[in-house]
Amino acid sequence: MTVPAGPAEHPAAAAARSDLPVTFRPVLTRVVLLTLAVAIVVVLTAVAVLMPRDGASPWSTAERATVVVTAVLIGAGLTLLSRPKAVADAGGLTVVNLTVRRRLAWAEVLGVNLGHGDAWVRLDLADGTTLAVMGIQPGIARAQAVRDARRLRELVAALGEAPPREDGHL
Repeated sequence: MTVPAGPAEHPAAAAARSDLPVTFRPVLTRVVLLTLAVAIVVVLTAVAVLMPRDGASPWSTAERATVVVTAVLIGAGLTLLSRPKAVADAGGLTVVNLTVRRRLAWAEVLGVNLGHGDAWVRLDLADGTTLAVMGIQPGIARAQAVRDARRLRELVAALGEAPPREDGHL
């Protein structure tokens, strides 16, 4: 969906809005985590079901239940780790980290940083703080994270309160 540009809108902002919303998410990391979560739940549940019910060392129902509950808790933890994302739309940026979701207007975001060795992108905010964006992380897909960080930086420049001047000056 294309959002129409207002009469006084900067051309860079109009171009940036043309392909919104966009979701930034560490896809490969997410696939690995969710696959591992399912595998652990399936394997540990199978172990609980297949353990001997009689003989020299039978497993009780409580022991079987403990293994299944442990598997589900591990799966839930891995699923939680796969949650981070950032969604950019015309109105701003929604950052979803492990347990926290924060909505930011474009004017609140002053800068996008991804330095060598950083675990994820950090946003410089207008209130003087920084915010981690765990949805853009270079862990096992560095090239994708760098592309996503550049795209987010372009969106911040185009949709922030003060669009960049065409002569290159601030």
